[in-house]
This record gives sequence, structure tokens and C-alpha cells, in this order.
Amino acid sequence: MPRVKAKRPYTSTLRQQQASQTRLRILDTAQRLFTERGYAATTMEAIASEAGVATDTVYATFRTKAGLLHKLLDVRVGGDDSPVALLDRAGPQEVRAESTQKRQIARFAADVAEIQERAAPVDEIMRGAAAVDPEIAALRSRMHEFRYENMRRFVSWLAAKGSLRGGMTAGDAAAIVWTLAGPEVHGLLRRDRGWSQERYVAWLADTLSRTLL
Repeated sequence: MPRVKAKRPYTSTLRQQQASQTRLRILDTAQRLFTERGYAATTMEAIASEAGVATDTVYATFRTKAGLLHKLLDVRVGGDDSPVALLDRAGPQEVRAESTQKRQIARFAADVAEIQERAAPVDEIMRGAAAVDPEIAALRSRMHEFRYENMRRFVSWLAAKGSLRGGMTAGDAAAIVWTLAGPEVHGLLRRDRGWSQERYVAWLADTLSRTLL
């Protein structure tokens, strides 16, 4: 009786890794083209061609150019494309677990700086795109609100370790953190004034401590 060749086991993990690599290659390509040509002038077909994939693959993965840009920002903020909410990731959870408010703020400043460094180029792309694309403008507005809600969560972690300065409300504290730790201030200091990342982190931690505690 002839031997029947055993079928190779289906490895879903390998397929997932390959799919993730393809998504990241498309996103990296899109960021480069958006930067070089501008958001409006970059087509999904051009992204697909430069990334070495079919145009249908880009549409199937991200649906629209705005969806692709949204995912690009998510990946740069999170650091990878895994489906883990930002506040559930290691950095924010380490902030939450710190034993004192000052240590929480110091850890927060360092974590935010890392996020800003990754996300700043995409935020610049989105800012320019929002001027000509209402869909991106609405997306950027929603992202601002999402970031504000995350700052409210951070303030709640601070308040769990002690009181805020002068009976400051959580809403006011969140608004202060949202402003000082935002991409606009980061860009002014890092890009326009040429501060090092270390100087920015030290300034942010000191300013938040003096303002909130």
C-alpha cells in the first residue's frame, strides 16, 4: 500500500506574522509618500506599487486612504500594530503602578516623549491633510478628544495617590496635561527650538509637577 504523504500543519501564526509584515510595509510606504508628495497627491495605487502589493490588498486592509492614515497614527502611537488599547500597554501601566505622584509624572513624561517622537511625523501629515480633507479634519478632532480622555485617566491615577494642587478639579488638570504634553508644544520645543528629547522630558516632568501637585 503506497505511503500517503502527511499534510503540513496549517500554521496560522505564520500567516498572521506575514499579514502583519505586509501591513507595516504598506504603512511605512504610505508615510514616506505622504511626506514626500503630500497626502492629497498620494494615491492608494501609488502606495500599493511602492509597497510591492496589489492595490486590492491595500483597499482590503485599510478600506480608504483616510483609514490608512488613521491606522498609521495608531501604530506610531502604540509602537506596533497589535490590537492593544494604548492605556493597557506597558508604558501607561507602569505609570499607573508607580508609588508616588512625582514618580508617576516622571514616568508619564518619559513615555509621552517616546510616543511623540514616533507620532510627530504622522501628526504633521494629518495636520496638513486636515486643511484639505474634511474627513481627516473630523478624524483629527476625534483623536484630540480621545487624547483628552486618556489624560483624564492619567489624572485619575495621580488623584488615587494624593490630592491635586489647590483643590484643582480633574477636568482642569486633564486640560493642563492635554495642553503641555500635546504634539503642538512638543513640536515647538523639539523641532523649532531644537531641544533634545532628554531636555523635553525633564521640562515636562518638572512643569507638570509644579502645576499639578
